Amino acid sequence: MIAAGEVVQRPASVVKELMENAVDAGADHVSVVIRDSGKTLIQVIDNGCGMSPDDAVVCFERHATSKIATKEDLSAITTFGFRGEALASIAAVAEVTLRTRRPGDELGCEVVFADSRHVSTSEISTPAGAGFSVRNLFYNVPARRKFLKSDNVEFKHIVSEFTHVALTRHDKEFDLVHNDREIYVLKPAKSLKFRIQDMFGKNVAQNLVDIRTETSVVKVSGYVARPDASTKTQSNQYFFINGRYFRSPYFHKAVMKAYEKLVPEGCSPSYFIYLETSPETVDVNISPTKTEVKFEEDSVIFQILYACIKEALGKNSFGSGIDFDVEGTPDIPVFGKHFADLYPSGELSIGTDPAYNPFDNDGFPSEEQHFTNVIGGFSPDEAGYMPDFKDAAPSGQESGFRYPGPSEYVDKRDDYGKLFEDKTLPSRSVLIVQGKYIMTQVRSGLLVINIRRATERILFEKFLQVYSRNAHVTQTALFPVSVQVGVGNVLIFQEHSEILSSLGFDIRPFGNDTVVVNGVPEGYSAEPGKMQAMVTDLISVLSDDSSLLPETMASTMAERFAKIGAAGQDALTSPVEAQRLIDALFACSNAEYTSSGHRIMTILPVEELDRRF
Repeated sequence: MIAAGEVVQRPASVVKELMENAVDAGADHVSVVIRDSGKTLIQVIDNGCGMSPDDAVVCFERHATSKIATKEDLSAITTFGFRGEALASIAAVAEVTLRTRRPGDELGCEVVFADSRHVSTSEISTPAGAGFSVRNLFYNVPARRKFLKSDNVEFKHIVSEFTHVALTRHDKEFDLVHNDREIYVLKPAKSLKFRIQDMFGKNVAQNLVDIRTETSVVKVSGYVARPDASTKTQSNQYFFINGRYFRSPYFHKAVMKAYEKLVPEGCSPSYFIYLETSPETVDVNISPTKTEVKFEEDSVIFQILYACIKEALGKNSFGSGIDFDVEGTPDIPVFGKHFADLYPSGELSIGTDPAYNPFDNDGFPSEEQHFTNVIGGFSPDEAGYMPDFKDAAPSGQESGFRYPGPSEYVDKRDDYGKLFEDKTLPSRSVLIVQGKYIMTQVRSGLLVINIRRATERILFEKFLQVYSRNAHVTQTALFPVSVQVGVGNVLIFQEHSEILSSLGFDIRPFGNDTVVVNGVPEGYSAEPGKMQAMVTDLISVLSDDSSLLPETMASTMAERFAKIGAAGQDALTSPVEAQRLIDALFACSNAEYTSSGHRIMTILPVEELDRRF
């Protein structure tokens, strides 16, 4: 009645099905052991209710299930699995060993299946619960095994499925071990927010806002991120319905509508949203993987979800505000009503010294006067001469100090200019406008250059050269910067470590969920704050699965990396830096347009300037 076809697509599919079965069995501790990203071994051990020897054999039969008894139960699904397809599908493409014992039994049993055939059953001593060992996945279907992705990609999918289950049961204990390395050790958490912190780190958890509402149609709970914590990647976005993870582009629009005008364009917030509704009003069986669901009143839930998030953001006053910096300021005293009687107000008296003579310094200018004169405090008289303090000395005394005449003064200034070579100073007048534009005079008018787009073009051509010559330049950071990115994103950096290194990035894993940035390509900013933003942008770029030709992929990746570098570029602070940027831009093969076709520069003719006056 409800068969949905193949459910085992990759190793992560096996992890999903076995973990969900463990939770349905009432386990409060589930351990997942992976070897070679699931291609060699997937082991899921739980302390749930276990099975009898007869059930341990029957559970591998197609459509055999203990989770529904009648067809009416299909309209009130409260468990993860219910079709009886998972174990049958797994046994068809792998070697499966099940060891299980019920808590009241003295001995358990071991059942072995391979290629959908029952191989053996034997009594063994085993802990209460169930332990599934799935070896050599797709060993009898070589075409399926051939098209599996790399180990890092497959393990990333496993981490994703593990996360989906762990987030639905924060009161249970979950472990994940890969190649004898502990990835997650999740103890029972006091609340969902603690589980989120354990899995994604404090940086994510501390930026979450609580949402909660209850109506006759749906109950909404969970957390959404602060608008200022939004990122360019659509990561850490989860919907759950009655304790089951699902995807919904439709409800995602409701979330983004609530954040309208609060997050920059191209950015999206993290969210962990839990919906609870009557099982009869939701269909969880419209896809083989059960990640898509159908609601009877989805438009009503859309409006409720939007209003709930909008209210939560409004309560927390996420908008423009005034930040008063009062640190270090003196306290304002509070005066009593008799203060004026005790301390009558009056004008301050100004004291003078009539005997003070500012010129009485033995005929010599004071140090303050000397300094003022040196920096131009005096100007030439009408004849064009500077004052000569030799004449100010008392009669018969030589001061020994003389300011230079006008000719000497000019010669000195000319000598100072010779200290700088022509190649150091800009060859023409250059003006930087608000750190966004460079303006300089050309024959036909005024040349205006967009600094960010010019930088993007320069970096684009540098990266293309790196791809072709494999000769990168890395600028090492003074202090390495660590960024917590999550387990899945660490795997992304490991997967693309070779291409990142070839471009000049020195980014290495540090623990299970953190990377350390030791260096960036030449032209990138080495400021810690900008490097953290750069890591987020890199995740966005590297997360895209690319099936393009190598030549097209090189151009596409160079364009994306150039945009990241231009976005985090340090602001120009001097005409010399601006001149260098202009020289580098005109050395490019195309100085007028970026790789994506946006104009870099324009010329304002003199006629256009004349029309404005």
